Amino acid sequence: MKWLDYFKSLKNPELRMAWILALVADALQIAVFPIFVAGGISPADTVLDLIVGAALVRLLGWHWAFLPTFAAELVPGLDLFPTWTATLLYLTRERAARGPVAPGEPEILPPGPAPAPRPKN
Repeated sequence: MKWLDYFKSLKNPELRMAWILALVADALQIAVFPIFVAGGISPADTVLDLIVGAALVRLLGWHWAFLPTFAAELVPGLDLFPTWTATLLYLTRERAARGPVAPGEPEILPPGPAPAPRPKN
């Protein structure tokens, strides 16, 4: 029940689509691909990882958390752990912890270098 409430709290359709994609990809890698492929390196598994990675970057934008996931997917046998789902859990919990930005409210960014002043015309 808690997972269903968490999924309902994702208002952004891109986040929901990313969750569905990650869950389906991990289910395929855990349940289906080991049956048809002998050995640790599978072309179908690699193609699936490339497609899922590209789709998630397209849906959510680049995040550093994708790097360990790509590395883990290259290790034979480690793809039996739901790495895409774990990455999405990390990303969406991080975004939920920050909280949504209300419409019309400026987004508060972390401290960093000040932007260069614009020249006056």
